[in-house]
Amino acid sequence: MIAKELISGDVLPLKTSDTGLTTLHWFDEFKVSHLPVVSDSQLLGLVSEADIYAEGSFEEPIWSLQLQLQNISILQSKHIYEAMKLFADYKLTTLPVVDEKGTYLGVITLADIVEKMAATAAVSNPGGILVLDLNANDFSMVEISRIIEDNDAKMLSFYVTSPTDSTRLELTLKLNKIDIQPVIQSFLRHNYTIKASFFESDYFDNLRERYDLLMTYLNV
Repeated sequence: MIAKELISGDVLPLKTSDTGLTTLHWFDEFKVSHLPVVSDSQLLGLVSEADIYAEGSFEEPIWSLQLQLQNISILQSKHIYEAMKLFADYKLTTLPVVDEKGTYLGVITLADIVEKMAATAAVSNPGGILVLDLNANDFSMVEISRIIEDNDAKMLSFYVTSPTDSTRLELTLKLNKIDIQPVIQSFLRHNYTIKASFFESDYFDNLRERYDLLMTYLNV
């Protein structure tokens, strides 16, 4: 999934002639705290809600304010993971998307990317969660997949995390089976370390509830 496919049709950019008061109105209307400023289809940068309040000149147009616009955007061809990194690094609520010439194409919202990632990670699919603690040198996705499939299970999604300055990996697996005890036993027989496991009854409902709460918060 690339950035162009994530563009939201619900959020409009600001013009340089828009006032601080108009800008604050759009922040409230779109439920975001960052908006792109565009002139002649060219992205000038991102303005934040905090910037407008700091200026305090609500009746003046944006172009006349001494704003330091954030020069943050993503090329339309970049992957969703690149977008996620920018959201996390700069604590954004919107991310402008541009083409190779810098032409503004639209924005990705934090709410949209959370929803897309939830679908990518198979949050809505029933199944069990298994977390393995691995040595990086022993990591073999081929062997892990074989162990899972030998127990008539399928891997719906996975992700890997690694602590800084560590040779250890934490592999989180989402499986299509609610009862993953046979898979756990197989991993133990192959000398894998099971860091955690979650079943449908004690994990899925809680995760879904957290996801729904987050989406409600983002749309307040």
